[in-house]
Amino acid sequence: MKRLILSLIFSAGISTMLHAEDQPLRLAGGDISLLPSYEEYNTPYKDKDGKTIADLVTYAAETLHWNACRVRLFVNPCITNPDDGKRQGEVQDLAYVTALGKRIKDAGMAFMLDFHYSDTWADPLKQVIPTAWQALTEDQLYDTMYTYTRMCLRTLVDAGAAPDYVQVGNEISYGMLLRGKSATSSDRVKPWEKISAAPEQWGRFTGLLSQGAKAVREVCPEAKIIIHIERTNSQEACVQFYKNMNEAGVEYDIIGLSYYPFWHGRLNAELASTLSGLHTAHPDKPIQIVETAYYNNYWPSSGINYDTRSTWPASAAGQEAYLVDLIAALKSYDYVNGLYYWFPEENGNGGASYDANKIVINTWLNRGLFDPNNHKAYGGLYRIGEYANTPSGVCNTGIETLNGLYYTLLGIPMGSDREALPAGIYICNGKKVTVNR
Repeated sequence: MKRLILSLIFSAGISTMLHAEDQPLRLAGGDISLLPSYEEYNTPYKDKDGKTIADLVTYAAETLHWNACRVRLFVNPCITNPDDGKRQGEVQDLAYVTALGKRIKDAGMAFMLDFHYSDTWADPLKQVIPTAWQALTEDQLYDTMYTYTRMCLRTLVDAGAAPDYVQVGNEISYGMLLRGKSATSSDRVKPWEKISAAPEQWGRFTGLLSQGAKAVREVCPEAKIIIHIERTNSQEACVQFYKNMNEAGVEYDIIGLSYYPFWHGRLNAELASTLSGLHTAHPDKPIQIVETAYYNNYWPSSGINYDTRSTWPASAAGQEAYLVDLIAALKSYDYVNGLYYWFPEENGNGGASYDANKIVINTWLNRGLFDPNNHKAYGGLYRIGEYANTPSGVCNTGIETLNGLYYTLLGIPMGSDREALPAGIYICNGKKVTVNR
């Protein structure tokens, strides 16, 4: 009888089958938040050879070897830009996210939920309190942070889309749910300052985070909480920010960073310094790059660091080369365990953003992993999964599966009764099996 060698590593409630070596889990995938919008308008997705991809989520798990996907969530997204009537990128309400999260889970991948706690994009320059929450007192705001987070998670769990990772806020380097203009709000914090320098602002901020974290622990106790910032070009700011989190008693499990080289510096300089500094200061916290991307073509935008960008050409080949170099660099840090490409699904025909069908707004970002003119995948799409160390299929791990047992694509044994399995993709006797319900 063939011997089954198992090494079980528990991360975010997922049991992962690996080689006999005690490897840490590495997650790799993308933030695919706009995919259903493209699909709604019948936007084609094709592989690098021009063959149509029937379902990009399934393709990501089966062919690209992704083992995780990220999706953002807005409170009451505007959907349509009031100025020009065009469909926007902020379309992800709870119903939308629940359906997409279920697809991700059914494909056997881990699901990261990214709470924006806003009706619109939340980032360092914009942390706008939802319209429906603006009249709340501070005490009411704390309560709403908890009840809203709990309600969303309960909905996802009940729908079979329980997140494995939860971001309590998106790029919250300077705070969240700000009552004034984000750049000048009196509620704003500074990531490099100690709590003692602005106790009222930090107290409000960490209090809100704690309310969100409380809801996660109650509804999804096995999920890992991520606190996500983007000051990746400053070791000082990152280290101090998470020291403040610890001092305030904010519960979290993973440090989440955005890393865009054209904004945040070089791989082997600024990024390396920040990663090593964070690990030295917070050795118990794994780090994930929850957002990264690179240009497949030049984009006329202010604020781009062209000197940094010139390390790799702004082309499909340069984009792929960037991912090759990034993955090689991250693999040298055993405390980094996640990599997510932001907006890989950008696709369309023509010069207006996200769209031949006027699905979204503005101009092309030119960071997607599909050619907007012919819809074929760029080479970079096939690189992301190289970071994962849980290939999509137990048959690829070098481990012999027990005769007749079904496994998820992450290697979780699910028994031998096919009829009892939820819809999804499985491995049985070294072959991929699709279960439809």
